[in-house]
Amino acid sequence: MSEQAISQAEIDAVFPKVAQIVSDALGCELDEVTPKASLIQDLDAESIDFLDLVFRLEKGFGVKIPRGKIVEDARGPLPESEFESKGIVTEAGLARLRDFLSEVPADRIKTPLKASDVPRLFTTETFCKVVIRAQRAAQG
Repeated sequence: MSEQAISQAEIDAVFPKVAQIVSDALGCELDEVTPKASLIQDLDAESIDFLDLVFRLEKGFGVKIPRGKIVEDARGPLPESEFESKGIVTEAGLARLRDFLSEVPADRIKTPLKASDVPRLFTTETFCKVVIRAQRAAQG
């Protein structure tokens, strides 16, 4: 399974609208919503906010983002048993996350990382990439 790289130009094209949606969904100031801002650590999002955020992104961009798709895409071709063991992301899983979530500083993706904490890594740029992938999927 090869993934087409997402260019900085593509990210820059969707960022203003994604940032506005994130700001509205989380009730934070627009200037706080930077590409590298962690939704949970920097913008105080809670897991329930992700559902609202995905809904707003779908509506705002006219795309479909299946539930659980972000984490599924982050795992990539690795079977769940190779991605995590006893709830902790394996070394292979960490390598996959560092590659897939290239926008996240590598020092935040370290062992031990609970599989349930993967969403804590997501940044505004992560959601820009989610939108771009959904747009590509919609185009066929």
